[in-house]
Amino acid sequence: MRTFFGVPRITAGFLVVLVGYSSAAAIVFQAAKSVGANEAEIGSWMWALGIGMGLSTIGLSLRFRQPILTAWSTPGAAVLVTSLAGVSISQAVGAFLFSSVLIMICGFSGWFERIMAQVPKSIASAMLAGVLFQFGLQLFTAFESQALLAGLMLGIYIIVKHHLARYVIPLALVVGLVASYMMDLIKTDSLVADLSLPVWISPSFSLASLIGVGIPLFVVTMASQNIPGLAVLRANGYNAPASPLIGWTGFTGVLLAPFGGYAFNLAAITAAICMTPEADADPAKRYLAAVWAGIFYLLMGLMGASVVGLFIALPVEFVMVIAGLALLGTIGNSLAGAMAEEEEREAALITLLVTVSGISALGVGSAFWGLVVGLLFFHKQRFFRRQQVEGD
Repeated sequence: MRTFFGVPRITAGFLVVLVGYSSAAAIVFQAAKSVGANEAEIGSWMWALGIGMGLSTIGLSLRFRQPILTAWSTPGAAVLVTSLAGVSISQAVGAFLFSSVLIMICGFSGWFERIMAQVPKSIASAMLAGVLFQFGLQLFTAFESQALLAGLMLGIYIIVKHHLARYVIPLALVVGLVASYMMDLIKTDSLVADLSLPVWISPSFSLASLIGVGIPLFVVTMASQNIPGLAVLRANGYNAPASPLIGWTGFTGVLLAPFGGYAFNLAAITAAICMTPEADADPAKRYLAAVWAGIFYLLMGLMGASVVGLFIALPVEFVMVIAGLALLGTIGNSLAGAMAEEEEREAALITLLVTVSGISALGVGSAFWGLVVGLLFFHKQRFFRRQQVEGD
């Protein structure tokens, strides 16, 4: 029990929720409003997402004893903002159900695992480094607007890192919060306390909404979220089977779609926070940090719409710096893994650069395209090497 309540694990779990909600909760609200959801229904959306992420994260992490984080689909929410115009809320729920059923089938059938088995570790590591790279940069761009706050947090990290490595992130977090309060950067008028209750929304189905909303949501969630999410696990040495992970996230969506749980998937960026030495020195016990993240998800779900007020209250620079500090180790390890094999280095570098570029095509983000381009280059190189060997 004492081990479970370790401060670094609790801090890592809290950071997962802090980064996840602060970066995307507003998009989810926009998506809910685009179908005319009222205040109670919006609260239900946040309830469903928090409960779904919490239960699936805790369940999968305990089942496989690995830090398996789930999340809502942020790109999926962005797609919904633009694609739900003219769609009723009941038709939107029908599209959510359709998308989640597709994810569940893709997972439990084993199709997804067979695809991911073809991805070399160097390519997966390069994609992960590319996904996280912007968070590393934001650590320093925060100096442009809040140099004192960012400097204090970075200074604590530099001073404490080699003396109290396990507690460096909690200390930076505390220093940042105290400094934010002393500098009057916390918007206390945004803080409200209000519990949310689930609201059942009966689904209806139309061909237009299934094709125009359900299929894009499925594709974006699988390509932009589940592929990077599994890559994070593999790049950090965790080998939980992909099929049940994807299948159970889809199943969670099926259960909670009528309450606003539009899509659940494996987390990538936030999951990496629970896979660092700062979360736990023992990789075999880092799943406990993920369990704490699940507990915080459940609490956030119960608080519903009031959660956004909490994150609006915190200065954006605080979130940028603490996320960047928490992910420094993972970025470094990913770069090392990407460049470790000389024969795969160029393909990994291309994967990294495409991912960092932030390009988007067909509604799918750069992480997917980085993986595609990197794999094409990797297999092309391997083909020509084989041809040379046979020619000799």
